[in-house]
Amino acid sequence: MGDDTLRLLWHGYLYPARRMGDAEICRTRLLLRPTVLLRGPDAARLFYDPSRFGREGAMPEPGRRTLVGVGGVQGLDGERHRHRKAMLLSLLSDERRADLLELIAGEWAAALPGWRRQARVVLADELPPILCRAVCQWAGVPLPVDEVTKRTGQLQAMIDGPLSVGPRHWAARRARREAEGWLVELVTAVRDGSVTPSSGSALAVVAAHREPDGQPLDARVAAVELLNLLRSTVAVERYVVFAAHALHHHPELRARLVDGDLDPVDFGHEVRRRYPFFPAVAAVATQPFTWRGEVVRRGDRALLDLYGTNHDPRVWADPYRFDPDRFAGAMPDPYAFVPQGGGDTATGHRCAGEALTAQILALAVGTLACSMSYRVPPQDLRISLARVPTRPASGFVLTHVEVHAPVTVDLSRRR
Repeated sequence: MGDDTLRLLWHGYLYPARRMGDAEICRTRLLLRPTVLLRGPDAARLFYDPSRFGREGAMPEPGRRTLVGVGGVQGLDGERHRHRKAMLLSLLSDERRADLLELIAGEWAAALPGWRRQARVVLADELPPILCRAVCQWAGVPLPVDEVTKRTGQLQAMIDGPLSVGPRHWAARRARREAEGWLVELVTAVRDGSVTPSSGSALAVVAAHREPDGQPLDARVAAVELLNLLRSTVAVERYVVFAAHALHHHPELRARLVDGDLDPVDFGHEVRRRYPFFPAVAAVATQPFTWRGEVVRRGDRALLDLYGTNHDPRVWADPYRFDPDRFAGAMPDPYAFVPQGGGDTATGHRCAGEALTAQILALAVGTLACSMSYRVPPQDLRISLARVPTRPASGFVLTHVEVHAPVTVDLSRRR
C-alpha cells in the first residue's frame, strides 16, 4: 500500500471521504505508518474504547511539535490522563468559565468604539487579541500591552501550522518553541517565589500540580498545559468568524435571535457541527482486533474523521444544511456530535474546554446579532476545504459598524 500523505495534504477535510467512500473504516498509510480511518458514531465509540485504543504516541510528530506540544494531556492514558484531566477541568468549572466570559465580553465591548471608527474591520484579525488578552488575564499570565501582538501571533501560528508544509509549518514550530520558553520562565519564577500568581488561577494551579506519583510537572510540560488553555481559547476565533458567515447567509436566523426565538447556544452548536475546525483526532491500537470486517493491528494509528462524522447522512438529515433547530431541546449523541472529539469530557478524551467554547460562541452570536450592526461588503467568503484549518478567505470584513446594546453574558441558557 502506497503512502497517502500527499493526498491528505491536497484534499484536507475531504480526504477521508474520498479515501473511504461510504465505509465506516478503511486502511491506508500516512506519514509512512499504517493507519486506520474511522467515521461515524459507531466508529467513534470504538475509537474511544480504552480497551482498544490509547493516546500515547498517537499524535503525528508535526502536530506534537506545533499544535499540542510534548507531554500534554492529549497524549496520556490511564491514571495519568485522569489525574491531569481533572486538574484542567477544575480550572474550567462553571464559576471559572463565567469569569472568563465576563473578561471576553469586557474586551469585546472595549473594542467596539474603535471598530465604529474603522473603515474596515476584519474579524479574523480583530478577535484573536481580544481573546488572548482575556484568557491571559483569567489565567494569571502577565501580558504587557507591548507583547499582546507577539503572543497572539504565536498562539495563532500554532493553530495554523500543524497540517501544512513549508513556511506555515516552520513558523508554527518556532512559535511553539518561543511560547513554551516564555511560559517555562514564568512557571519557574512562580516556583522560586519571584512571581506570585493569584490563588486559584491557571498559572498557580498548573505550577503547583503534581503527578500521581507526587512529582511536580516538568516545567516544560506545565508550559504545554498552560498553552492548552491559552491556545484553545484563541482558536475559538475561527468558530466566531464562521458564526458571522452563517448569520450573513441566514438573515432569517438573525431575526429569530433578536426576537429571542432562537437560542444562541443552539446556533453555536450548529456552527460547530456544520463548519470545519480540526479534521481528525488520533489514537493507537493497543491490541489486534477485527471490526466491520477490517483487521486492526496492534500499533496501527487510527484517525477519527471529525468533519465526516459531523456530516454523516446516516445521523444528520440533509447534513450540509445549516439548521440550529437540530439542537432544540437536547444535545445529540456524544459520539455523533464530535466537533472537538467524542465521548465523555470528564472520563474520556473529549476536549476539556468544549463547554467553554460553546459559551464563548453563544456570547459571540448574541453580540453579532443583537449588540451591533454592520454591513458585509463584497468580498471572498469562500471556505477552502483543502486548507486546514480553514476560514473564509477574506477573514470576514465588516464596514459601518454600529453599537446598539451592551455586550452581555447570559449564563441562564443551557450548555
